[in-house]
Amino acid sequence: MAVPLDADLSALSLELLPTDPLLLILSFLDYRDLTSCCYLSRRLNQLSNHEPLWRRHCKKYWLISEEKKRQRNQSWKAIFISTYRDLGRYIQYYATLKKAWDDLEKYLGQRCPRMIGSLKGSVREEDLDAVEAQIGCKLPEDYRCSFRIHNGQKLVVPGLMGSMALSNHYRSEDLLDIDTAAGGFQQRLGLKQCLPLTFCIHTGLSQYMALESVEGRNKYEIFYQCPDQMARDPSAIDMFITGTSYLEWFTSYVNKVVTGGYPIIRDQIFRYVHDKECVATTGDITVSVSTSFLPELSSVHPPHYFFTYRIRIEMSKDALPDKACQLDSRYWRIINAKGDVEEVQGPGVVGEFPIISPGRVYEYTSCTTFSTTSGYMEGYYTFRCLYYKEKFFNVTIPRFHMVCPTFKVSTARMVSGDFWSWTQSGCVLCQETSRSEYAVDEGEDSTDTDEYEERRRVLDIPAPSGRCPRHT
Repeated sequence: MAVPLDADLSALSLELLPTDPLLLILSFLDYRDLTSCCYLSRRLNQLSNHEPLWRRHCKKYWLISEEKKRQRNQSWKAIFISTYRDLGRYIQYYATLKKAWDDLEKYLGQRCPRMIGSLKGSVREEDLDAVEAQIGCKLPEDYRCSFRIHNGQKLVVPGLMGSMALSNHYRSEDLLDIDTAAGGFQQRLGLKQCLPLTFCIHTGLSQYMALESVEGRNKYEIFYQCPDQMARDPSAIDMFITGTSYLEWFTSYVNKVVTGGYPIIRDQIFRYVHDKECVATTGDITVSVSTSFLPELSSVHPPHYFFTYRIRIEMSKDALPDKACQLDSRYWRIINAKGDVEEVQGPGVVGEFPIISPGRVYEYTSCTTFSTTSGYMEGYYTFRCLYYKEKFFNVTIPRFHMVCPTFKVSTARMVSGDFWSWTQSGCVLCQETSRSEYAVDEGEDSTDTDEYEERRRVLDIPAPSGRCPRHT
Protein backbone atom coordinates (compact mmCIF):
# COMPACT_ATOMS: atom_id res chain seq x y z
CA MET A 1 0.00 0.00 0.00
CA ALA A 2 1.67 3.22 -1.17
CA VAL A 3 1.30 6.40 0.89
CA PRO A 4 0.51 9.52 -1.24
CA LEU A 5 3.29 12.11 -1.21
CA ASP A 6 0.86 14.88 -0.28
CA ALA A 7 -0.68 12.90 2.59
CA ASP A 8 -0.76 14.47 6.04
CA LEU A 9 2.02 12.66 7.89
CA SER A 10 0.34 13.39 11.22
CA ALA A 11 -2.56 11.23 10.09
CA LEU A 12 -0.40 8.18 9.41
CA SER A 13 -1.18 5.15 11.53
CA LEU A 14 0.35 1.72 12.01
CA GLU A 15 -2.30 0.20 9.79
CA LEU A 16 -1.25 2.34 6.82
CA LEU A 17 2.14 0.64 6.73
CA PRO A 18 2.72 -1.96 3.99
CA THR A 19 2.27 -5.60 5.02
CA ASP A 20 5.94 -6.60 5.05
CA PRO A 21 7.10 -3.87 7.47
CA LEU A 22 4.13 -4.63 9.71
CA LEU A 23 4.96 -8.33 9.80
CA LEU A 24 8.56 -7.44 10.62
CA ILE A 25 7.36 -5.31 13.54
CA LEU A 26 5.06 -8.08 14.75
CA SER A 27 7.94 -10.57 14.64
CA PHE A 28 9.59 -8.68 17.49
CA LEU A 29 6.57 -9.03 19.77
CA ASP A 30 6.29 -11.63 22.49
CA TYR A 31 3.33 -14.03 22.46
CA ARG A 32 1.34 -11.85 24.91
CA ASP A 33 1.61 -8.71 22.78
CA LEU A 34 1.02 -10.68 19.61
CA THR A 35 -2.22 -12.00 21.10
CA SER A 36 -3.26 -8.49 22.11
CA CYS A 37 -2.84 -7.32 18.53
CA CYS A 38 -5.66 -9.64 17.52
CA TYR A 39 -8.09 -7.33 19.34
CA LEU A 40 -6.85 -3.97 18.06
CA SER A 41 -8.17 -4.00 14.51
CA ARG A 42 -9.28 -6.30 11.75
CA ARG A 43 -6.05 -5.87 9.80
CA LEU A 44 -3.80 -6.53 12.78
CA ASN A 45 -5.96 -9.51 13.63
CA GLN A 46 -5.31 -10.94 10.18
CA LEU A 47 -1.59 -10.25 10.26
CA SER A 48 -1.09 -11.57 13.80
CA ASN A 49 -2.34 -14.96 12.62
CA HIS A 50 0.61 -15.18 10.23
CA GLU A 51 2.01 -18.71 10.62
CA PRO A 52 5.75 -17.86 10.79
CA LEU A 53 5.07 -15.57 13.78
CA TRP A 54 3.64 -18.44 15.83
CA ARG A 55 6.16 -20.94 14.53
CA ARG A 56 8.88 -18.86 16.18
CA HIS A 57 7.07 -18.93 19.53
CA CYS A 58 6.31 -22.66 19.30
CA LYS A 59 9.97 -23.42 18.73
CA LYS A 60 11.20 -20.95 21.33
CA TYR A 61 8.90 -21.91 24.21
CA TRP A 62 7.74 -25.47 23.46
CA LEU A 63 10.57 -26.81 21.24
CA ILE A 64 8.01 -27.99 18.68
CA SER A 65 9.76 -29.28 15.55
CA GLU A 66 8.46 -29.23 11.99
CA GLU A 67 7.98 -32.99 12.19
CA LYS A 68 5.87 -32.73 15.34
CA LYS A 69 3.84 -30.00 13.70
CA ARG A 70 3.07 -32.24 10.74
CA GLN A 71 2.06 -35.05 13.08
CA ARG A 72 -0.38 -32.83 14.95
CA ASN A 73 -1.89 -31.45 11.74
CA GLN A 74 -2.65 -28.06 13.33
CA SER A 75 -1.62 -24.50 12.62
CA TRP A 76 1.33 -23.08 14.57
CA LYS A 77 -1.00 -20.73 16.42
CA ALA A 78 -3.35 -23.58 17.39
CA ILE A 79 -0.41 -25.64 18.63
CA PHE A 80 0.92 -22.74 20.69
CA ILE A 81 -2.47 -22.07 22.29
CA SER A 82 -3.23 -25.72 23.09
CA THR A 83 0.24 -26.25 24.58
CA TYR A 84 -0.07 -23.04 26.57
CA ARG A 85 -3.36 -24.21 28.06
CA ASP A 86 -1.58 -27.32 29.33
CA LEU A 87 1.86 -25.97 30.29
CA GLY A 88 1.48 -22.19 30.28
CA ARG A 89 2.35 -21.78 33.97
CA TYR A 90 5.79 -23.23 33.21
CA ILE A 91 6.57 -21.18 30.13
CA GLN A 92 9.70 -19.61 31.65
CA TYR A 93 11.16 -23.03 32.53
CA TYR A 94 9.80 -25.48 29.99
CA ALA A 95 12.19 -24.95 27.05
CA THR A 96 15.29 -25.12 29.26
CA LEU A 97 14.17 -28.28 31.05
CA LYS A 98 12.80 -29.95 27.91
CA LYS A 99 16.08 -29.37 26.11
CA ALA A 100 18.01 -30.79 29.07
CA TRP A 101 15.84 -33.92 29.10
CA ASP A 102 16.06 -34.30 25.31
CA ASP A 103 19.85 -33.90 25.34
CA LEU A 104 20.16 -36.38 28.20
CA GLU A 105 17.96 -38.98 26.52
CA LYS A 106 19.86 -38.68 23.25
CA TYR A 107 23.22 -39.01 24.99
CA LEU A 108 22.19 -41.93 27.19
CA GLY A 109 20.49 -43.66 24.29
CA GLN A 110 23.88 -43.98 22.62
CA ARG A 111 25.95 -44.78 25.74
CA CYS A 112 23.68 -46.10 28.51
CA PRO A 113 20.61 -47.49 26.70
CA ARG A 114 19.35 -49.55 29.62
CA MET A 115 19.06 -46.40 31.73
CA ILE A 116 16.52 -44.97 29.25
CA GLY A 117 14.16 -47.81 30.08
CA SER A 118 14.08 -46.77 33.74
CA LEU A 119 12.67 -43.29 33.01
CA LYS A 120 9.01 -42.73 33.77
CA GLY A 121 6.56 -40.75 31.68
CA SER A 122 5.10 -37.37 32.61
CA VAL A 123 2.70 -36.73 35.48
CA ARG A 124 -0.53 -34.74 35.36
CA GLU A 125 -1.19 -31.42 37.00
CA GLU A 126 -3.69 -33.01 39.35
CA ASP A 127 -1.04 -35.49 40.52
CA LEU A 128 1.30 -32.64 41.46
CA ASP A 129 -1.55 -30.79 43.15
CA ALA A 130 -2.37 -33.92 45.15
CA VAL A 131 1.23 -34.17 46.37
CA GLU A 132 1.18 -30.54 47.50
CA ALA A 133 -2.00 -31.25 49.47
CA GLN A 134 -0.42 -34.39 50.94
CA ILE A 135 2.77 -32.73 52.20
CA GLY A 136 1.25 -29.32 52.99
CA CYS A 137 3.90 -27.42 51.00
CA LYS A 138 4.05 -25.82 47.56
CA LEU A 139 6.39 -27.43 45.06
CA PRO A 140 8.62 -25.04 43.09
CA GLU A 141 7.47 -24.39 39.54
CA ASP A 142 10.71 -25.61 37.92
CA TYR A 143 10.40 -28.92 39.82
CA ARG A 144 6.79 -29.34 38.75
CA CYS A 145 7.73 -28.50 35.16
CA SER A 146 10.43 -31.17 35.04
CA PHE A 147 7.98 -33.79 36.28
CA ARG A 148 5.51 -32.81 33.58
CA ILE A 149 8.23 -34.07 31.22
CA HIS A 150 9.55 -37.10 33.14
CA ASN A 151 8.37 -38.47 36.47
CA GLY A 152 11.85 -39.40 37.63
CA GLN A 153 12.88 -43.03 37.26
CA LYS A 154 12.23 -46.47 38.69
CA LEU A 155 14.27 -47.53 41.73
CA VAL A 156 16.87 -49.45 39.78
CA VAL A 157 20.62 -49.57 39.25
CA PRO A 158 22.24 -47.67 37.66
CA GLY A 159 20.81 -44.40 38.89
CA LEU A 160 20.29 -41.46 36.58
CA MET A 161 22.00 -39.03 38.97
CA GLY A 162 25.37 -40.77 38.97
CA SER A 163 27.37 -43.54 40.57
CA MET A 164 30.56 -44.02 42.55
CA ALA A 165 32.43 -47.24 43.34
CA LEU A 166 35.34 -48.06 45.60
CA SER A 167 36.54 -51.46 46.75
CA ASN A 168 33.62 -52.14 49.12
CA HIS A 169 31.55 -49.00 48.80
CA TYR A 170 29.02 -48.37 46.04
CA ARG A 171 26.60 -45.50 45.43
CA SER A 172 24.14 -45.01 42.59
CA GLU A 173 21.47 -42.31 42.92
CA ASP A 174 18.05 -42.59 41.32
CA LEU A 175 15.96 -39.53 40.50
CA LEU A 176 12.84 -40.19 42.57
CA ASP A 177 9.36 -40.18 41.08
CA ILE A 178 6.89 -37.78 42.67
CA ASP A 179 5.03 -40.34 44.80
CA THR A 180 8.21 -41.85 46.27
CA ALA A 181 9.58 -38.37 46.95
CA ALA A 182 6.36 -37.38 48.72
CA GLY A 183 6.56 -40.54 50.84
CA GLY A 184 10.02 -39.44 52.02
CA PHE A 185 9.00 -35.84 52.82
CA GLN A 186 10.57 -34.86 56.14
CA GLN A 187 9.06 -32.99 59.06
CA ARG A 188 11.53 -34.06 61.76
CA LEU A 189 13.93 -31.62 63.38
CA GLY A 190 17.04 -31.07 61.31
CA LEU A 191 15.24 -31.81 58.03
CA LYS A 192 11.96 -29.95 58.47
CA GLN A 193 10.01 -29.48 55.24
CA CYS A 194 12.65 -31.14 53.09
CA LEU A 195 11.76 -33.26 50.05
CA PRO A 196 14.13 -36.01 48.82
CA LEU A 197 15.10 -35.68 45.15
CA THR A 198 17.38 -38.69 44.84
CA PHE A 199 17.91 -41.99 46.61
CA CYS A 200 20.58 -44.70 46.62
CA ILE A 201 19.22 -48.11 47.52
CA HIS A 202 22.69 -49.27 48.66
CA THR A 203 23.60 -46.45 51.05
CA GLY A 204 20.23 -44.82 51.81
CA LEU A 205 21.78 -41.53 50.65
CA SER A 206 19.49 -38.76 49.35
CA GLN A 207 19.80 -35.25 48.07
CA TYR A 208 17.09 -33.06 49.60
CA MET A 209 15.39 -29.85 48.52
CA ALA A 210 14.23 -27.41 51.20
CA LEU A 211 10.66 -26.34 50.45
CA GLU A 212 10.74 -23.56 53.06
CA SER A 213 13.40 -21.31 54.59
CA VAL A 214 13.70 -23.02 57.97
CA GLU A 215 16.55 -24.32 60.14
CA GLY A 216 19.09 -22.10 58.41
CA ARG A 217 18.30 -23.29 54.88
CA ASN A 218 17.33 -21.15 51.92
CA LYS A 219 14.08 -21.95 50.16
CA TYR A 220 14.58 -24.48 47.32
CA GLU A 221 18.22 -25.10 48.28
CA ILE A 222 19.40 -28.63 47.43
CA PHE A 223 21.84 -30.48 49.65
CA TYR A 224 23.22 -33.71 51.09
CA GLN A 225 22.46 -34.10 54.77
CA CYS A 226 25.46 -34.59 57.07
CA PRO A 227 24.61 -35.52 60.69
CA ASP A 228 26.83 -33.80 63.25
CA GLN A 229 28.60 -36.76 64.84
CA MET A 230 29.81 -34.67 67.79
CA ALA A 231 26.44 -33.25 68.80
CA ARG A 232 24.13 -34.90 71.29
CA ASP A 233 21.16 -33.35 69.53
CA PRO A 234 20.04 -35.67 66.66
CA SER A 235 18.54 -32.65 64.90
CA ALA A 236 22.06 -31.22 64.38
CA ILE A 237 22.39 -31.82 60.65
CA ASP A 238 24.94 -29.99 58.52
CA MET A 239 24.47 -29.54 54.78
CA PHE A 240 26.71 -30.03 51.73
CA ILE A 241 25.10 -27.68 49.19
CA THR A 242 24.60 -29.08 45.67
CA GLY A 243 22.24 -26.51 44.12
CA THR A 244 20.38 -23.27 44.71
CA SER A 245 17.30 -24.27 42.69
CA TYR A 246 15.99 -27.34 40.93
CA LEU A 247 16.53 -25.79 37.49
CA GLU A 248 20.16 -24.94 38.22
CA TRP A 249 20.80 -28.29 39.93
CA PHE A 250 19.32 -30.47 37.17
CA THR A 251 20.51 -28.58 34.09
CA SER A 252 24.08 -28.18 35.39
CA TYR A 253 24.23 -31.92 36.05
CA VAL A 254 22.88 -32.75 32.59
CA ASN A 255 25.38 -30.37 30.99
CA LYS A 256 28.22 -32.19 32.77
CA VAL A 257 26.94 -35.51 31.47
CA VAL A 258 26.24 -34.64 27.83
CA THR A 259 29.48 -32.67 27.36
CA GLY A 260 31.53 -35.64 28.55
CA GLY A 261 32.42 -34.00 31.86
CA TYR A 262 31.50 -37.22 33.67
CA PRO A 263 32.89 -40.51 32.35
CA ILE A 264 30.63 -43.39 31.35
CA ILE A 265 31.96 -46.65 32.79
CA ARG A 266 30.13 -49.90 32.13
CA ASP A 267 26.80 -48.23 31.36
CA GLN A 268 26.94 -45.94 34.39
CA ILE A 269 27.57 -42.22 34.89
CA PHE A 270 30.46 -41.67 37.30
CA ARG A 271 30.65 -38.24 38.88
CA TYR A 272 34.37 -37.72 38.51
CA VAL A 273 35.36 -34.16 37.61
CA HIS A 274 38.36 -33.74 35.33
CA ASP A 275 40.36 -30.53 35.35
CA LYS A 276 41.91 -30.12 31.89
CA GLU A 277 45.06 -28.84 33.55
CA CYS A 278 45.46 -32.09 35.50
CA VAL A 279 47.44 -33.71 32.70
CA ALA A 280 51.19 -34.28 32.59
CA THR A 281 53.25 -35.87 29.82
CA THR A 282 56.69 -37.31 30.42
CA GLY A 283 58.25 -38.63 27.22
CA ASP A 284 55.67 -40.96 25.69
CA ILE A 285 53.56 -41.41 28.84
CA THR A 286 50.63 -39.17 29.79
CA VAL A 287 49.05 -39.15 33.24
CA SER A 288 45.66 -37.47 33.83
CA VAL A 289 43.57 -37.22 36.98
CA SER A 290 39.90 -36.65 37.83
CA THR A 291 38.46 -36.34 41.33
CA SER A 292 35.20 -36.59 43.27
CA PHE A 293 33.98 -35.66 46.74
CA LEU A 294 32.00 -38.32 48.64
CA PRO A 295 29.53 -36.67 51.04
CA GLU A 296 28.28 -39.98 52.41
CA LEU A 297 31.74 -40.79 53.79
CA SER A 298 32.46 -37.24 55.00
CA SER A 299 31.53 -35.16 58.03
CA VAL A 300 31.80 -31.53 59.07
CA HIS A 301 31.95 -32.35 62.78
CA PRO A 302 34.47 -33.90 63.20
CA PRO A 303 36.17 -32.44 60.11
CA HIS A 304 36.68 -35.44 57.85
CA TYR A 305 36.46 -34.85 54.08
CA PHE A 306 36.60 -37.90 51.85
CA PHE A 307 37.75 -37.73 48.22
CA THR A 308 38.32 -40.29 45.53
CA TYR A 309 40.48 -39.83 42.46
CA ARG A 310 40.77 -41.67 39.17
CA ILE A 311 44.11 -41.87 37.37
CA ARG A 312 44.69 -42.71 33.71
CA ILE A 313 48.15 -43.71 32.50
CA GLU A 314 48.57 -43.94 28.74
CA MET A 315 51.50 -44.48 26.41
CA SER A 316 51.37 -42.82 23.00
CA LYS A 317 50.50 -45.19 20.16
CA ASP A 318 53.35 -43.63 18.17
CA ALA A 319 55.96 -44.65 20.75
CA LEU A 320 58.59 -47.17 19.68
CA PRO A 321 58.13 -50.77 20.86
CA ASP A 322 61.29 -50.60 22.96
CA LYS A 323 59.60 -47.90 25.10
CA ALA A 324 57.47 -50.56 26.82
CA CYS A 325 57.91 -50.36 30.58
CA GLN A 326 56.54 -51.56 33.91
CA LEU A 327 55.43 -49.42 36.84
CA ASP A 328 57.73 -50.10 39.76
CA SER A 329 56.74 -47.65 42.53
CA ARG A 330 54.89 -44.44 43.36
CA TYR A 331 55.72 -41.31 45.36
CA TRP A 332 53.16 -38.80 46.70
CA ARG A 333 53.29 -35.38 48.31
CA ILE A 334 49.96 -34.71 50.05
CA ILE A 335 49.32 -31.16 51.28
CA ASN A 336 46.26 -30.00 53.22
CA ALA A 337 44.82 -26.47 53.46
CA LYS A 338 47.02 -25.72 56.49
CA GLY A 339 50.13 -26.44 54.46
CA ASP A 340 50.94 -29.67 56.31
CA VAL A 341 52.91 -31.97 54.03
CA GLU A 342 52.86 -35.75 54.08
CA GLU A 343 55.06 -37.91 51.86
CA VAL A 344 54.18 -41.47 50.87
CA GLN A 345 56.24 -43.92 48.85
CA GLY A 346 55.45 -47.53 48.05
CA PRO A 347 55.66 -50.33 45.49
CA GLY A 348 53.27 -50.49 42.53
CA VAL A 349 49.66 -49.38 42.53
CA VAL A 350 46.65 -51.49 43.51
CA GLY A 351 49.14 -54.04 44.67
CA GLU A 352 50.03 -54.51 41.01
CA PHE A 353 52.83 -53.52 38.65
CA PRO A 354 51.11 -52.72 35.33
CA ILE A 355 52.98 -52.92 32.03
CA ILE A 356 52.55 -49.97 29.68
CA SER A 357 53.27 -50.33 25.97
CA PRO A 358 52.51 -48.17 22.88
CA GLY A 359 48.77 -47.42 22.68
CA ARG A 360 47.99 -49.11 26.01
CA VAL A 361 45.99 -47.48 28.83
CA TYR A 362 45.91 -48.34 32.52
CA GLU A 363 43.32 -46.81 34.87
CA TYR A 364 42.65 -47.13 38.57
CA THR A 365 40.84 -45.37 41.40
CA SER A 366 41.97 -44.56 44.90
CA CYS A 367 40.88 -42.34 47.78
CA THR A 368 42.17 -40.03 50.47
CA THR A 369 40.84 -37.95 53.36
CA PHE A 370 41.61 -34.51 54.75
CA SER A 371 40.79 -32.84 58.05
CA THR A 372 40.64 -29.56 56.11
CA THR A 373 38.11 -28.65 53.44
CA SER A 374 40.68 -28.78 50.67
CA GLY A 375 44.07 -30.15 49.78
CA TYR A 376 46.11 -31.32 46.85
CA MET A 377 48.35 -34.18 45.78
CA GLU A 378 51.24 -34.51 43.35
CA GLY A 379 54.08 -36.92 42.78
CA TYR A 380 55.60 -39.34 40.31
CA TYR A 381 55.67 -42.97 39.24
CA THR A 382 58.94 -44.80 38.75
CA PHE A 383 59.00 -47.09 35.71
CA ARG A 384 61.48 -49.78 34.71
CA CYS A 385 62.23 -50.31 31.01
CA LEU A 386 61.47 -53.82 29.76
CA TYR A 387 64.11 -53.82 27.04
CA TYR A 388 66.81 -52.16 29.16
CA LYS A 389 66.13 -53.78 32.52
CA GLU A 390 68.61 -51.67 34.45
CA LYS A 391 67.07 -48.40 33.25
CA PHE A 392 64.55 -46.61 35.50
CA PHE A 393 62.82 -43.27 34.95
CA ASN A 394 60.21 -41.10 36.66
CA VAL A 395 56.84 -40.03 35.21
CA THR A 396 55.20 -36.92 36.66
CA ILE A 397 51.78 -37.13 38.30
CA PRO A 398 50.18 -33.69 37.83
CA ARG A 399 49.10 -31.70 40.87
CA PHE A 400 45.40 -32.12 41.45
CA HIS A 401 43.26 -30.22 43.93
CA MET A 402 40.35 -31.56 45.97
CA VAL A 403 37.85 -29.07 47.43
CA CYS A 404 34.77 -29.93 49.42
CA PRO A 405 31.54 -28.22 48.25
CA THR A 406 30.04 -25.26 50.07
CA PHE A 407 28.39 -26.35 53.30
CA LYS A 408 26.41 -24.94 56.21
CA VAL A 409 26.53 -25.96 59.83
CA SER A 410 23.30 -26.83 61.54
CA THR A 411 21.38 -24.18 63.43
CA ALA A 412 21.46 -26.49 66.47
CA ARG A 413 25.25 -26.20 66.59
CA MET A 414 25.25 -22.44 65.94
CA VAL A 415 22.71 -21.83 68.70
CA SER A 416 24.83 -23.86 71.11
CA GLY A 417 27.56 -21.23 70.84
CA ASP A 418 30.23 -23.23 68.99
CA PHE A 419 32.74 -21.14 67.09
CA TRP A 420 32.11 -20.89 63.35
CA SER A 421 32.96 -18.53 60.51
CA TRP A 422 32.44 -18.04 56.80
CA THR A 423 35.47 -18.57 54.64
CA GLN A 424 36.14 -16.62 51.48
CA SER A 425 34.93 -19.56 49.40
CA GLY A 426 31.59 -19.60 51.20
CA CYS A 427 32.15 -22.74 53.28
CA VAL A 428 31.35 -22.72 56.96
CA LEU A 429 34.29 -24.02 58.96
CA CYS A 430 34.29 -25.20 62.52
CA GLN A 431 36.92 -24.20 64.99
CA GLU A 432 40.16 -25.94 63.99
CA THR A 433 41.19 -28.57 66.52
CA SER A 434 44.13 -30.89 66.70
CA ARG A 435 44.17 -34.21 64.93
CA SER A 436 44.58 -36.06 68.18
CA GLU A 437 41.27 -34.67 69.44
CA TYR A 438 39.40 -35.56 66.25
CA ALA A 439 41.37 -38.69 65.45
CA VAL A 440 39.43 -40.73 62.92
CA ASP A 441 42.32 -42.38 61.09
CA GLU A 442 44.77 -43.17 63.86
CA GLY A 443 46.25 -39.70 63.74
CA GLU A 444 46.59 -39.50 59.95
CA ASP A 445 45.30 -36.39 58.23
CA SER A 446 45.52 -37.46 54.63
CA THR A 447 46.72 -40.77 53.33
CA ASP A 448 47.42 -42.38 49.99
CA THR A 449 45.19 -45.44 50.24
CA ASP A 450 46.52 -47.68 47.52
CA GLU A 451 45.31 -50.74 49.37
CA TYR A 452 41.78 -49.66 48.36
CA GLU A 453 42.53 -48.84 44.74
CA GLU A 454 40.63 -50.52 41.96
CA ARG A 455 41.27 -50.74 38.30
CA ARG A 456 38.52 -49.89 35.87
CA ARG A 457 37.92 -53.58 35.15
CA VAL A 458 36.51 -54.10 38.66
CA LEU A 459 34.11 -51.15 38.63
CA ASP A 460 31.16 -53.53 38.61
CA ILE A 461 28.71 -53.31 41.49
CA PRO A 462 30.28 -54.81 44.62
CA ALA A 463 28.25 -56.21 47.49
CA PRO A 464 26.77 -53.16 49.26
CA SER A 465 28.11 -52.47 52.71
CA GLY A 466 27.74 -48.71 53.12
CA ARG A 467 31.11 -48.66 54.88
CA CYS A 468 34.08 -46.50 54.09
CA PRO A 469 36.92 -48.59 52.64
CA ARG A 470 39.30 -46.67 54.89
CA HIS A 471 37.64 -48.23 57.93
CA THR A 472 37.69 -51.91 56.88
